[in-house]
Parts: sequence; C-alpha cells; structure tokens
Amino acid sequence: MDRGILEREPELTRLATAAREAAAGAGSVVLVFGEAGIGKSSLVRAMPERLPEQARVLVGQCDDLATRRPLGPFRDLVGSVGAELARAVTEGGDRHRVYEALHGELAVTPHPAVLVVEDVHWADEASLDALRFLVRRMERLPALLVLTYRDDELSSGHPLRHLLGQVSRAPRVHRMPLARLSLDAVRTLSGAGRLDPAQVYEVTSGNPFFVAEVLAAGGTGGVPPTVVDAVLARLRGLEPVTVDALEQLAVVPSAVERPLVDELLKGCVAPLVEAEQRGLLTVTPERVAFRHELIRRAVADSVPAARRIDLDRNVLAALVARPGSDAARIVHHAAQAGDQDAIARYGPDAARDAASAGAHREAAAQLRLVLRQRDRYGPPDLADLLERYAVESYTIADSAAAVAAQREAVALRRSLGDTLALGADLRWLSRIHWWAGDADEAQDAAREAVTVLEHAGDDRLLALAVSNIAQLRMLSDRYPEAVEHAERAIALARKTEDAAILSHALNNQGNARWRGGDPSGRKQLEESLDVALGAGEVEHACRAYANLIWTLLDNLQYAEADRYLPPAMDLADRAEHLGFLTYLHVELAIRRLAAADWEDAERHAEFGIHDFLPARCPALTVLARVRTRCGRPGAGELLAEAQEIAVRTRELQRTGPVAAALAEAAWLRGDHAAVIEAVASVYAEARHLTGVPYRAELGYWLAKAGQPVPIEDSGHPYALQARGCWREAAALWQDAGCPYEHAAAFAESPHPADKLTALAELDALGAEPLARLVRTELRRLGVRRIPRGPLAATRGNPAGLTERQLEVMRLLAEGLTNAEIAARLVVSVRTVDNHVRAVLDKLGAPTRRHAAVRAAQLGLLPGRET
Repeated sequence: MDRGILEREPELTRLATAAREAAAGAGSVVLVFGEAGIGKSSLVRAMPERLPEQARVLVGQCDDLATRRPLGPFRDLVGSVGAELARAVTEGGDRHRVYEALHGELAVTPHPAVLVVEDVHWADEASLDALRFLVRRMERLPALLVLTYRDDELSSGHPLRHLLGQVSRAPRVHRMPLARLSLDAVRTLSGAGRLDPAQVYEVTSGNPFFVAEVLAAGGTGGVPPTVVDAVLARLRGLEPVTVDALEQLAVVPSAVERPLVDELLKGCVAPLVEAEQRGLLTVTPERVAFRHELIRRAVADSVPAARRIDLDRNVLAALVARPGSDAARIVHHAAQAGDQDAIARYGPDAARDAASAGAHREAAAQLRLVLRQRDRYGPPDLADLLERYAVESYTIADSAAAVAAQREAVALRRSLGDTLALGADLRWLSRIHWWAGDADEAQDAAREAVTVLEHAGDDRLLALAVSNIAQLRMLSDRYPEAVEHAERAIALARKTEDAAILSHALNNQGNARWRGGDPSGRKQLEESLDVALGAGEVEHACRAYANLIWTLLDNLQYAEADRYLPPAMDLADRAEHLGFLTYLHVELAIRRLAAADWEDAERHAEFGIHDFLPARCPALTVLARVRTRCGRPGAGELLAEAQEIAVRTRELQRTGPVAAALAEAAWLRGDHAAVIEAVASVYAEARHLTGVPYRAELGYWLAKAGQPVPIEDSGHPYALQARGCWREAAALWQDAGCPYEHAAAFAESPHPADKLTALAELDALGAEPLARLVRTELRRLGVRRIPRGPLAATRGNPAGLTERQLEVMRLLAEGLTNAEIAARLVVSVRTVDNHVRAVLDKLGAPTRRHAAVRAAQLGLLPGRET
C-alpha cells in the first residue's frame, strides 16, 4: 500500500463496496471528514484502484476564495464530462439546467460514476444547492457521491450544515470520519530516518500531513515545531527563481490552469521542476496545484505583506487581460491587492453571475464588498446596487442587512424623484419587513407604496402593491379589508394579463374569505393554484398549495390535506424551491402531530427550525407539543422562542397555536393560572373573528382553567368539549384521525369506564403526562384496579427511548460530547442537551458512563455501522 494512506484499508473497502452497489443501481452518498491534513485527498487519490473496472471518477474542488466561484467544483469537471453538463455549468444562468445535466451525467450506464467534491466546507451556495438536488436522488442513480470536508471548521451557522442535515436523512449514506495515524503507522513511515518516531508522533499527534512534512524536513537536524516550519524547511536550498514561482502560485487559492501559469511565470515552467521533485507541487499539462492546501497556505502566509500585494496584482492583471475570466476570481485578487477601482468595476458583474447561478450568499458578499466603495457610484447606480443587495440578503435570511439596504434604496429613490422605482422599492421594503417579523413597519411601507403608485401610470406595479396590502391584511386577520384590496388587484392583474399577480391576488382573496368563514373562498384558492400551474409560476403555485393545506389543517380536514401534500412537496422538490419545501415539511409535521405520530412529526418539524421565521415558529411549536405530550424535557425553551417570534408578527396563525401549546403544557403540570395567562389576550383577539379555529381551542383552555367564556355554538370539537359534550367531541376527533385528542376528550367523561378507555389509549401513545392525570382522577373516583401502564415501552426497546434518543444514546456511548453529537446529527446543542437529559432519566442513570453501561445491559448498543 502507498505509505501515504496507511490505516485506511477499511475506508477504501467501504468505498469499493458502495461503488459496486451503485453499479447495481443502488447509489449512495459518502461523507469523508476530519481535520485539515487528516488524509481526505489522499484517500480520494487512492480510491480509483479499488473501484470496479471502468468506473468513471469525476473530481471537483471547492476553493478557499474570499468569495467562492459559483458552481466552482462542477466547472472543474469540464473536459471530463459530456457537452451538456459542460455548457450548463459554464453558462451558469439556469440552475435547473445544471441540475438536470448533472443528473443525466450520473445516470449513464452501465459504468458507475463516482463524483467526488472535495472541501465542501468551502462550497459556494449554488454548488450546495446542486448537491442538495443530487442527495435526494442518489439512491436511484447508478452513482456514488463522495463529499469531503473539515468537520472542525463548521460553526453552528455554517452553510454546509443544512446539506449535512439533508444527508443525515438520506436512505443510503456512509459516514467515514478519518482517524489520526497510530504510533505504529508513524514508525512505518519513519523507516530508517534519523528522527525518533515517538518524537514525531508526539509533535504531530498522528496527523498524516504533519507527519509527512516533518519527515520530509528531517534533514534540518530536529523536529520543526509547526507544519509551517516544516514546509518552509523544504523550501531551503531551492533556487531563488523556484521560490519566487512558488510564492507567485501560492496566492492563487485553487489549482492554477496552464494559461495562467504561463502568464504568471512568463511562459517558463522550468523553475517548478525542483519543487515538483520535492513533493511540493503536482504538475500536469492542464494545471499546476500544490500537493496539499496546507502547503499552499504555509507558503502564502510566509510572504511579506508588501510582496503579497504585488503577487496578487500580477494575478489580477493576468486575469483581466484574459477574455472570459471568472469575475469572482478577479474581485478576490483585487481585494487582496487593494485595487478599489477593480472591485468597483468587476464586483457588480461578479454578484450578477453568482445570483444567476443561485449562489445568493456569494452574490450578497460581492455586493457587500462593492458597497464599501459607494462613493464611486452616482445615486441611480447606488440605488440599484442597494436594491440588489437587499434582495440577496432577503434570500439568504439576513434580515438586518436586507432592511437596512432597502431603506437606503428607498431614501435615494425619494431624492431622485423616481416615482415608479420608489413605489416598487416600498413594496419590497414592506415584504422584507414582514419576513423579518416587523408587522407595523410592513403595513406602513405597503400603504405608502400604493399611495405612490396610485397615479404613476403603471398598472402592473400598482397591482403588485395592492395585492401586497391584501396579503398583509389577510395575514393580520382583517378579512373584509383583504377581500376589498384583493378584488382591486385581481382586476388590475387581469387588465395587464399578468398570471403571477393574478394568482397572488386570488390566493389572498380566497384565503381571506375561507378563513373568515366563507367556504367559497376555497374555490378561489384552487383557482389561484390552477392559474399558477398553467402559467408555470412555481413560486405562486407553491404558495397556493401551502395556504390550501394550512387552512385544511386548521379546519381538521386532514384527509383533504393529505390529498394536496404529496403533489405540493413534489413540485417544490422538483423546482428546488427550498423555502416552500421547508414550509411544506412543517405543515406535514403539523399533520403528523394530529395523527399522534410523534417521531414523524419531529422529523419533519426539524426541517423548519433552521429556516426563516414563518417556518421556524410553527416548527418550534410542533416540537414543543410533542415534548409536552410525551413528557420529555425542553418544551418550555422551544415555546419561549416560538412566542417571541409570534408576538412580533402579530398574526393569529402564529400566536394562536403558540398560546394553545403554552396552555396545554401549563394544564398538564397543574398550573391553571399559567393557562389563563397564556391564552387570555390571544383569545380576546380571536373571539371577534368568525371562522377562526383557534378561538374554539383557546376558549376551551380558558374554560378548563375556570375562566368564564362566552358559549361557543360552533360544531368544533373543542367548542363541544367546552360545553361539556365530550362524547360528541370524541367522535369528531376520531373521525378526523386525532387519537390523542380523542383520548383527551374521553378522559373528560365522569364515568370511570370511559376514563379507563382513555387511559389505555394514552398509554398506547406514550402520552405519559395526561395518562398520569387520568390515573389521579381514577384514584380520586375510588377505582382500585388501575393499569400501571407500559413497563418500559417494548421488549425491543426496554428503556422506552425514541428513535432520536437511541441515536443520541449510541453516540453518547462512543464518548462524544454534546457538541460533537449535535454536529453529527446536525441539530442544536440545546436539542442534544434535552435528549441527553431524557436518556439519563429513562435509563435511571446518574452519569453518562452509567448510561452507557445500562444501555449495553439492555442490548441498546448494536455493533458498529459498517
């Protein structure tokens, strides 16, 4: 075996097995991760020899540019892939074309394709989106997707975490954390050298790259204390012209293509010969690359700042002189060289390229850099740049930056007297304020937008602004006003023949009518969906689906919601509309909560907890209600955050469910005063609205806590329960498919036999807190023989742990900290803290070590994954 890949035989075997399975049509995703220098790239280089004969290996590299190249790793594949993919990634303007071309490239049979994307911790947003597209489809492709990354560089908010969360839910995934080398391996690598292997191991801790560098620098007579010293030691004795060439190439944070090498080195690559012989570079006819990124960084970091500026200027001049150079690379070197003119000239183009490729995070970063030079632009151009920056910031969920930029753009449009642009900017400002959770600011900007555009002569912009007001009125439960504004927007949209605005306005009007108690509103929502689908307006179709499903769920029409959920999620998935896909997952979580499928509800809710506020609030609420009903810790913290978000929105669709969840939790712990405190103000708002389901539930909790409320004469099961009609309510809950609510209604019967029926159902659901209250009631009624409930779940899981708790238990037993478990499962550390507390409680273990021992005794720790 190659000495550089000692102790990697298990990983190579697993890769070979996965490739053979892919050849048979069962594709998968492989995660190769570890610290810098651990040998990820060495493993990738060794992999082809182990793969099935004629397997195609495609390797793309993510670069450590200050602002990443859009689709950078896929552009590296040009020359190794078909013409369609090459054109798609080079032109980069149509991300769906890129996705389909990638899918087509990996679907080629009979030979399996192995697509390797290295260093995805540096991936641009467009590349991450493309990888998300592939991850969801790999199990059906004759291909293997290998992703390498540094797990020690992932902060809690790192963009890669979203992708890793999706990978964790993929049906076929192989995780390969790379360990450091053992002392025996270091002895093998040291061979007959003069250095003491034990000393080398102590200095390097077994990091393969550090070991190799220290051994290569062994002629210095001692062990260098750092890898930088080791690399620099290898430079000693090189000709000055070779050192100059290495320093020039080192400021380029990627492999350097041959034309750029020739330009930088004046057409002479001879100075690179000695560096290649010493193992510092890899040279091919197409490009030159440092053998490892750590070598490049060590060389670049050793260059004095003044010289480095000159080296970056050389690269900048060469890139500007070459037609078709990537604008992102130009701006990177312009920033490093301090060339503000070049940033101002090429930055807007770099941002446009990134945005068109779907790399919105990179587009925002480019525009942020450009706007530091705002004095170089006239007011109209500056307003355009601010508008673009606001939209990009809105897209990547940076609400503070989006609001600040859009406000500045509005101020500039006022000073310029550009009525149409001002009206359009005010509408966008309204949208951004709403999305950031500032309801009052959103309403103010929306009203001004309509005032400005009222007589401006552009019916399309006016239709957008009026429909925006209709949407805000609908969301704030001002239904008659919403209907009035929507009718006007519909007329304007039909006049301008704009299908997108027509769908938007129909959606607002239909939703306002339906939620206001008029069932005919549903037909308008369905018309909104039909208009959007017919015109290919995916965003508006997804919005129509989302609002249809939400109202069906609120009205307990779960079978109808089940009819819409699959096509809605399929559309959002195929179109890669990730925001709506996330929202639909949260709606599915609400559906699974109603069915008392706790684990599935949690699984889908977790899609929304890292996303924008409209999805995060209901996701947190679902997660909290699951914990409340199952008696698991952590519900209070989740509801506190959900309530904070809900209050800022001032929307009953947010405040109502949160208040109900708070009331339920307070009731189960016996705090009737807290029930009233949680519900009273929200109920006062809801009681004046017709057709609002939250009114019935909130009134029920107040009545249950002893607070007098007006009698609700609707047929909602919660209204029936509030009137004491528990049997009729239970029948409705059963018809709707809500087993927890059915049992809770039965538990309100004064008859012990009914309470015993409810208790059996609650025990079967694992709803321990309510079951405990029912047992107390039965004892108060004098019932002597009360079932003790499940001993501890099932024989297969004698501790009664949930699937997620079992995952946490097994990682805990491996010795991982809570932070490490959170990183592995791609959840927050707080979430893991709650899971660990629940695990210790259920196992009756005082410490983590005792929990691991107890889990082993119960057979909860199967053999390691292979």
